[in-house]
Amino acid sequence: MTAVKGPVPLRLRLIHGGGAVAFGVKDNGFAYFLLIYFNQVLGMNAELVSLALLIALLVDALVDPLLGNLSDRTYTRWGRRLPWLYAAPIPLAIAWAVLWSEPVGGPPSFLGLVGIAIVVRLLLSACEVPSISLVPEITQDYDERTTLFRYRALAAWMGGLAMMILAYTVFMPGKEGLLEPEGYAAFGLFGAGLMAVSVIGSAIGQHRLLAHLPARRPPPFSLRLAFAEIVEAFSERAFLIFAAGALAAYISQGMVFSITNYLNLFVWRLTGDQLMLFPFVLFASVVLMFVIIAPLHRRMGKARAAAVSAVAGMVIGLAPYVLFLAGFWPAVGSNASTYSFYAFLLFANALGTTAVVSATSMIAEVVESFEERTGRRAEASFYSGNWLIQKCATGGGIFLTGQIIAFSGLPANAAPGSVATGIIASFVIAFAIAGAVLGLASAWWLARFPISREEHEARLGRLAARRGHASESPLDEAARADPEGHSIGA
Repeated sequence: MTAVKGPVPLRLRLIHGGGAVAFGVKDNGFAYFLLIYFNQVLGMNAELVSLALLIALLVDALVDPLLGNLSDRTYTRWGRRLPWLYAAPIPLAIAWAVLWSEPVGGPPSFLGLVGIAIVVRLLLSACEVPSISLVPEITQDYDERTTLFRYRALAAWMGGLAMMILAYTVFMPGKEGLLEPEGYAAFGLFGAGLMAVSVIGSAIGQHRLLAHLPARRPPPFSLRLAFAEIVEAFSERAFLIFAAGALAAYISQGMVFSITNYLNLFVWRLTGDQLMLFPFVLFASVVLMFVIIAPLHRRMGKARAAAVSAVAGMVIGLAPYVLFLAGFWPAVGSNASTYSFYAFLLFANALGTTAVVSATSMIAEVVESFEERTGRRAEASFYSGNWLIQKCATGGGIFLTGQIIAFSGLPANAAPGSVATGIIASFVIAFAIAGAVLGLASAWWLARFPISREEHEARLGRLAARRGHASESPLDEAARADPEGHSIGA
C-alpha cells in the first residue's frame, strides 16, 4: 500500500525533495573543490588524493547494496526508512565538517583522507538511499513518481550550486580565491548544517504520513540471506536493462563533470565574469528540466523520453565542438563565443538531466515488477543498485577523461591560449567521439526498458487483487465459493 492516493500535495513534494539537498552539497564538494583543496591548499600529492577518493568511492559503491538491503529489512513503528533519516544526518554533518577542517601538523595522511572520505560517503548513502526509496512508498502513480523525482533533482542541484556560488562569493572571495585555507573550514561548517537540516527536516515533515509498522516482518538478518536477496533483486530483467542504459549515461556524466574545467579553460577560454555565469546557466538548465520532464513523460512514457532526451542532449551538447572544428564558431574567449556556448549548454544539460531523472524514475516501476514475481518489495535494494552503477561508472568517466587528455597530448601546467591548435583539435575530437558513443548506447538500452505506463497500471491491479485475496479470512473464501450457505461437506 502507498501513503498517498491521487496527486501528491505540493507541501509533500517540497518536503520530500528537500531531503536531496544533502546529496547536492556532497556531490558538488567532491566534484569541484575537494581535489584542489587537498592538493593545492594542503599540499598533498594530487595522485594520492585521486587514489584516496577512488578507493572511498569503490568501498561506498560495494557497501551501498548492503545498506539498501538493511533499509528494506528495517522493521520499526516508524517504518523502514525514517529511522535511518533520523540517525545518519548528525554524524554525516560532523564528518563533513572534519573533512574540510585544516589538519594540525601539516598535510593530512593518505589513510586519513581515505578514512574520512569513506565515512562521509557511507553516511550520505545512509541518508540518500532510504530517502529516495520512499518514492514508491509514497505513491504508485506513474506520473506522480516523476513529479517527486523532479523535485528531488531540483533540490539537489540547488544545494550543490548554492554551495558553489557561496564558495566563490562568500567563503573564498579574496585575492587568493580557492587557495584560501580559512574559507574551506567555513565552507564545510555551512555545508554540514545544510545537510543535517535538509535530511532531518524532510524526515520530520513526512513522519506523520510514513511512520507505521511495515506490512511484512522480514526474517532474521544474516549476511548470506542479505546477499541472496540482493542478487535476486539485481537479476530482475527490467533492472538489468535499465542498468545497461544507466551505465553508459553515468560514464558520460562522469566524463563531462571531470572534463568540464578543461573544456572551459582550454577550448572556450572562459575567464572571470564569464566563468561566474557557469553555475547560473546550470541552474537555469535544471529549472528547464523541471518544466519539460512531466509533459514528456505524459506524451512518450519514461523510457522513450529518457532515450530521446539522451540523444537530443548529446547532439546539442556536441554541436558547438563540431562548429568549432569546422571553423564556423566565433572567436573563442569573445562574448559571442561565450554566450553561444552557454545557450547550447542550457538545452544540452536540461535534456541530459531529463534523461537521468527519467531513468531514475523508471526504477520505481521495477519495484512492483519484482513484487509481483517474488512477493517481496525491495525499493532500497534497487536504488542502492542504481548508486552502485553510478559510482563505478563515474569513476570510469573520470578515467576516460584521463585517457582523452593523454591521447591529445595536452601538456601539464599549460596556460589557456598557449596550447597548439592540433592538440586542442585532438582533445575535442576524442571528447566528441566518446560523448556520441556513450549517448547512443545509453539511449539504445533505455528505449528497451520493458515497463510501460499501461503495463505498470495493469500490474498494480493484479497486485491489489492479490492483496485483497490474501486478506480474506477462510470463512470469506468459503462463503464466496458456496454463496448459498451449504456446508463444505454437503
